[in-house]
Amino acid sequence: MTGPFRAVLALAAALSWAAPLPAADLFVIGGKPDDPFWTIVRRGAEDAAAMVEAQAGSVTWLGLDSYDNLGADAAALIREAVARGADGLVAPDWQPEVMDPAFREAAAAGIPFVIYNAGGREAADRLGALAYIGSDNAGNGEAAGRYFADHGFTRAVCINTLPGLANIREMCDGMAAGLAAHGGQGEMLVLEEGSFGDRSLVSDAVKAHLLANPQVTGVFAIGNFDAGAVDEAIIRAGKAGRVKFGGTNLDGPALAGIRAGSQLFAVDQQGYLQGVLGVTLLNAHVNFGLTLPEGQILTGPGLVDLSNIDLVERGISRGAR
Repeated sequence: MTGPFRAVLALAAALSWAAPLPAADLFVIGGKPDDPFWTIVRRGAEDAAAMVEAQAGSVTWLGLDSYDNLGADAAALIREAVARGADGLVAPDWQPEVMDPAFREAAAAGIPFVIYNAGGREAADRLGALAYIGSDNAGNGEAAGRYFADHGFTRAVCINTLPGLANIREMCDGMAAGLAAHGGQGEMLVLEEGSFGDRSLVSDAVKAHLLANPQVTGVFAIGNFDAGAVDEAIIRAGKAGRVKFGGTNLDGPALAGIRAGSQLFAVDQQGYLQGVLGVTLLNAHVNFGLTLPEGQILTGPGLVDLSNIDLVERGISRGAR
């Protein structure tokens, strides 16, 4: 358990002693267990679970097994949480056309929920969620586009390996907008569904794109899984030093790449906060009826490069960034 939650846990225990609470059984929907970003989100949710458990409640993590049928599988997990009698739900809205019906079923069952990571305030308002907690995905892309342009990379490509997800398209469109605002040009390379995390496939596709488009000098990877493939593709295309890449999210390899100079930057969504705040807010609502005056809490974007990498290294080493 991380330091900041010791005081919260003590308060939770005191409240439980003063006035016994009904157990709040909360469910959290997340990504694959081997996805570095979702490992961080889960860490946040599990740290917040200590408070829930001190109040006799529970937090159950339901993660995807793969991303091949992401929207439908995530909707099925929402329905599983409803069927298991969830008192509250934290879940992304990755594919609204597929997942919104499942959220509405939760609402019809009287289950309060928080949308996090994907969907934005618009989804929270549309579906009647308590709040949206997560990054501004278009803002993530815009920050990347501005960074490329400010550092002389006037044409960049965003590698979309999750073509069915609205938040990823928003991110790639945001990158193009950030570049365009500074006189540059952004484009999106859309790969086939199921390509996210397929290092060989992504590397081959990026290499081919760079060879066919020599004006492209910047590449934006949408997640940790793809960053290594992009780095490899740049080397294989014979463009190391001339083409640079940035990515979304932080981990050890991103830290090493930024220090080595092969990766320019990382746009940090602060997934730990998404997990910890989603569970904490939901638990506070279920147990105490607390709500937010505003319908969203933004956890990013935060841009990390060589100038400030030392400030975030501790969080990376402790699995919270």
